Amino acid sequence: MNRRQFLIGTGVASVAVSAVSFGVWFSITPQHEPLTIDFALAKLERLLASKLSKAGEWSLAQMFTHLAQSVEYSMTGYPHHKSALFKGSIGQLAFSAFHTKGKMTHNLAEEIPGAPLLSVSESPSDIYTAAQRFKASLLAFQQFEAPLHEHFAYGPLTKVQYEAAHVMHFNNHLIEVQSV
Repeated sequence: MNRRQFLIGTGVASVAVSAVSFGVWFSITPQHEPLTIDFALAKLERLLASKLSKAGEWSLAQMFTHLAQSVEYSMTGYPHHKSALFKGSIGQLAFSAFHTKGKMTHNLAEEIPGAPLLSVSESPSDIYTAAQRFKASLLAFQQFEAPLHEHFAYGPLTKVQYEAAHVMHFNNHLIEVQSV
């Protein structure tokens, strides 16, 4: 590849990344709830105190397990990662847009790459067990003092950024949960 082709390719890639960033930025309505674990735990307790129904591809047990996995992997390491190029460009730009708006949006039926398959059971005990696992993961994250692992898509995050990411992730999944 000659220098001209490289520069053109780099320019096209920059325009594409910018277009994606602006698209994400403008498609997200700001949310003004605190992005703290304490706020998420209180929301989870209120949620679990009511009868819930789920609209979407995943059951409640699958959703809570997925949320727990995400928090756990921030402490133990994600099984698979996007490329360094992705994490250093699109991933960082997406997280920055989400964090600025206080709200994330993503495919609500997309498993974490390399994570164990989610159980499809929807018994009350499975929902309770999965919700308690999610709660325990949030509490463990609050107490966690060791270095955090890179996010599989966003790259390195501080503890405060990870806390916000976990809460935004929870809130995003809640758009498919209703109290009945």
